[in-house]
Amino acid sequence: MISDAKKEEIRDAADIVEVVSDYVKLKRSGSGFTGLCPYHNEKSPSFHVTPRLGIFKCFGCGESGDVFKFIMDQGGLNFNEALRTLADRFGVYLPQEQSSYEEQVFEQEKEGILHALKFAGVFFYRSLMELDEAQKARSYLDQRGYGRDIIKQFGLGYAPSSGQALIDAAQEAGIDQLYLLGGDLVKQRTESEGVYDTFRGRLMFPIFNPTGKVIAFAGRVLGNEKTAKYINSAQTKVYNKSEVVYGVNFSKNQIRKNKEMILVEGYTDVISLHQHGIDNVVASSGTALTPGQLRTLHRFGDTLTMIYDSDAAGQNAMKKGILLALEEGLEVKLLELPDGEDPDSFVKQFGKESFDDIKHKKSQDFVDFLLAKAATEGRLEAPISLARVINELIEAVAHIPDTIQRQVYIQHVHQKTQQYRKGTDRELFQELDRALRERAVQKERAQQRQRNKEARNRQGRNEQASDRFDNMEGSGELGITVPDASEYAHPVYSDEDAGRYAELDPRGVGEEGFRTGAIKQVPKPHYEKELIRIMISFGRDMVGYVGGLANEKLFEDQELRLLYLDIIERYKAEESFGVDYYSRQPSPYPELLGDIFLEIHTASTRHYEKTGIEFKKDKDPYRSVKGCLKALEINYFKRKRAELAERFKSADTQDKKEIVALQSEIQKKITDREQRDSEALYPDPVGKKGESLSPKSFHYVMKKDREKKD
Repeated sequence: MISDAKKEEIRDAADIVEVVSDYVKLKRSGSGFTGLCPYHNEKSPSFHVTPRLGIFKCFGCGESGDVFKFIMDQGGLNFNEALRTLADRFGVYLPQEQSSYEEQVFEQEKEGILHALKFAGVFFYRSLMELDEAQKARSYLDQRGYGRDIIKQFGLGYAPSSGQALIDAAQEAGIDQLYLLGGDLVKQRTESEGVYDTFRGRLMFPIFNPTGKVIAFAGRVLGNEKTAKYINSAQTKVYNKSEVVYGVNFSKNQIRKNKEMILVEGYTDVISLHQHGIDNVVASSGTALTPGQLRTLHRFGDTLTMIYDSDAAGQNAMKKGILLALEEGLEVKLLELPDGEDPDSFVKQFGKESFDDIKHKKSQDFVDFLLAKAATEGRLEAPISLARVINELIEAVAHIPDTIQRQVYIQHVHQKTQQYRKGTDRELFQELDRALRERAVQKERAQQRQRNKEARNRQGRNEQASDRFDNMEGSGELGITVPDASEYAHPVYSDEDAGRYAELDPRGVGEEGFRTGAIKQVPKPHYEKELIRIMISFGRDMVGYVGGLANEKLFEDQELRLLYLDIIERYKAEESFGVDYYSRQPSPYPELLGDIFLEIHTASTRHYEKTGIEFKKDKDPYRSVKGCLKALEINYFKRKRAELAERFKSADTQDKKEIVALQSEIQKKITDREQRDSEALYPDPVGKKGESLSPKSFHYVMKKDREKKD
């Protein structure tokens, strides 16, 4: 576990301008920097970086955060990975003794394997470029239209056919053979001693993790040899094929901008689409789509457009992928290309504009797609097959985790199937309830099976440890116990960091640090932000004044409400609550500061130079506060009025009378505040004789004064 002190040391050392500049071309603007936002597509820069606060803010899409948030988003990293990445870059020493011996050995082995894989990637690339025997691979790539730039970008290579070339080159470079074995670059001979190259005489596709490190390879056969078309690296300590998506390292930024990823089947589909300017595309690394891969993709975007081959295998894979993607909380679209075409051939023949056009016009949501497929197969004609199709659609909807989305899709199913069936959507909702109950039972059974399996494994380990202890005791050796596997388990986030960054990220943090279903960001009320800004800017007297007139219930925005409460609590405890304090606190405080203090428009210095008149935003801060308080109260009472209107719909006669009376009282308060000037609504910040008040006596005077007014 990295200590809080180390986290602060990393935050202090990490230059947010330098980090952001790796992804955004920044231009100085006043005391900060601006550029085109990496989170969405824009033509005019609305992305601001403020080095004094160590935060960024986009006024176009609303994204904001600190240097940790930025590197997590752009690098696809979890919090601990972001810490270590920044520590390495800015020279902050992270002591290894915080890890157990086993963890240190494990990390050392991983680093050795990654180094061996990187070496192999360079070796295969040079072999492709330089060896005579690689001419067949170069000819193949030339036929596909791949130039040197795209070959270099994707690190394509060639594995010599001797079976010994990589071993010899690695030995000469001083790479331990254990790391070659650990990366599945070589295999142990079964009939004799020694090892041989895993990949021989094949075109090589490096597989990268989201940060761009080589973690595995796929090798494609050249010619008509009777062997597997592709062979892939086996599972290793750095490569979990169920979580790896091919091309995500090249596509992640465009996926973030487009908020959509295109999923294709093959490596060459990804490369060809990239070559034609379609950059938000990935493939499932030669495996069936898995929940882990979808969790990886969900880090970067919320909409998944799936393009699979039109053959039976491709269609079955697509149907399974739909259910998994829905369960992950992704919006699923599907695109079927014309017969005989795949993304690679289509984009080469017709180009990017035609691909974008067909994707825009022909992409369907999963309900429309599955219904269209069923119609093509003639399954909407007979009553029994029609019922099965509708049940399949409801079963798919049941995989969606969000309740409101499920309701919307059931109504969509109802509208799309009305021409085939009679009745209302009530029957569909009843069937959905049944499907949800059945899924809950199945999930509980699966969890119970997993618990039973883990219990059996623990019992087996304990029995083995007991037997070993008995044997050692008889031989005079020291007995040892087998530790529980959970002792070495470590989450991607600590509980503390997960809680902090769940609020920071609008999509939340789910299991293993991955993001969960998207939540639409709502702009924070300007007057609430302005009130907080003035409180922080003008210190204790201002906080005492506001605290005597307002309370947290008036705030509509939950984050600003919590910040207001924290300021009040720190004021009472006579502790610091300034910009410097909150800019160094965990999320969401740095992001809130960015939202509150960074403004898209600032006063013009040229205006002062020309006219001699200086614009001062806080010329009369108490008058500004009174205006904010007025808006705060009016909005609060309007929310209460809306709540009463909602209650009125389902209330009985007696309750309706009471609600009408309450609505009348609330409307009087709204009218009173709307018609009166804020100066008349709120007292000045002094006592009756003009003396300054202590926080305690000031709060008492304010309370009594408000009681008289209301």
